[in-house]
Amino acid sequence: MSEYIQEAASRGKVISGFLWRFAERIASQLVQFVVSVVLARVLAPEAFGTISLVLVFTQILQVFVDSGMGSALIQKKDADDIDFSTVFYFNIVWCTLTYMVAFFAAPAVGAFYNNPDLVPITRVLATTLLVSGVRNVQQAYVSRTLQFRRFFWSTLSGTVVSGIVGVAMALMGYGVWALVAQQVINVLVATIVLWFTVKWRPIRAFSLARLGTLVSYGWKLLVSALIDTLYNNIRQLLIGKIYTETDLAFYNRGQQFPNLVVVNINASIDSVLLPVMSLEQDDASRVRSMCRKSMTVSTYVMAPLMMGIAFCAEPLVSLVFTDKWLPCVPYLRIFCITYLFWPLHTANLNAIKAMGRSDLFLKLEIAKNIIGFILLIATMNISVMAMAYSLLVNSVASQIINSWPNRKLLNYKYSEQLLDILPSISLSVVMGLAVYPISWLPLPTLAILTLQFFAGAAFYLVGSSVLKLDSYDYVKQMTVSFIKKMRGRA
Repeated sequence: MSEYIQEAASRGKVISGFLWRFAERIASQLVQFVVSVVLARVLAPEAFGTISLVLVFTQILQVFVDSGMGSALIQKKDADDIDFSTVFYFNIVWCTLTYMVAFFAAPAVGAFYNNPDLVPITRVLATTLLVSGVRNVQQAYVSRTLQFRRFFWSTLSGTVVSGIVGVAMALMGYGVWALVAQQVINVLVATIVLWFTVKWRPIRAFSLARLGTLVSYGWKLLVSALIDTLYNNIRQLLIGKIYTETDLAFYNRGQQFPNLVVVNINASIDSVLLPVMSLEQDDASRVRSMCRKSMTVSTYVMAPLMMGIAFCAEPLVSLVFTDKWLPCVPYLRIFCITYLFWPLHTANLNAIKAMGRSDLFLKLEIAKNIIGFILLIATMNISVMAMAYSLLVNSVASQIINSWPNRKLLNYKYSEQLLDILPSISLSVVMGLAVYPISWLPLPTLAILTLQFFAGAAFYLVGSSVLKLDSYDYVKQMTVSFIKKMRGRA
């Protein structure tokens, strides 16, 4: 395995890995987006609010399934088949126990919301936990060896099949169960396809010593992820409990558009960044260079999309989801600003994990979420909007906290990071201000959005060229190189 990894560390493999991961996210999220639009038009907002209540609990349990072991396998320099097989068998037992917790806790979920219908929904939706343990090891192997093409087919298959089933059940009047089936089938099909496309298989080996080594690194990431997931989901739990399922549906719908972009770009970079940085963990200057490149390039791509969505929010929501979803617009804009700075979080945290400092990672999560919980408690009885605005305050605090260790580990200060991404963000804001007045024209909604899109794209690309942004040249060269490679294969 080590020879393969060394070969994969070349620049071409890294770029290819990112582009395959990005293509996978784009394709699957586009399909998922189309499906969600159809479902949003067929189903009432309450149905989305209902499944969101259950997802709060299953996503928390999902953290225990992931348990940081996947990252431990990726980060470990000399991980072999014994390590992967050990985690594989451990995950099977652990996932079974986790599902049993979900099964027997389902009545408590229904009682918490005074809704007995949530009991069967929780038990069915939690079956995804049984499958995730297998997929977790397969994903770690694919990420470690940078075989991201495998993700493309597995994720796309799961998204397409589950989308077809979900829409069909919605049209037949199954309501919230259409959403439940979509979630379960997506995970199941993606895992099956990944199993048959990835050559790795577990061997008959299990080592408690190896497991202990991996756990010593992974448990800190588990606790970190658990704290972060609790913070992110407790907000939805409180909205559903204190306010209404409709309020929760609008809040989650406002997150959908910016999340679509973040998942596509940020998750693609995140998947490639940790294994590549881990290969260079003994060279801080190389890790710093990768960290900086990741921040600048991903911000260059992400910033105009976030600002474009924020400034074109009303016609976008009206056209795609119909006017009944317009109350989600303020939340959408808040999430756009929050997600705008995610590249800083991703690059800084991956650098810390790659350097083997999962202890620092845990301390950062504790510090960030203490602030987040204080802000949440202070705003939860004011309004849902106040709770959403607290995300912006916590985002700034989290940026500073996440970057703090790297001022020593990588000699890369937060102020330097902001200066690196400032040109892309500034140009994106000016672009948004330039295209916003187009919405005042007496034209059909589709025509307004079309004009805003092309005008914004032209403004941003021309501005990038005039300002001679390094990220613009890098993205252009990378895209041209990938197109040539695809033409050569054809």
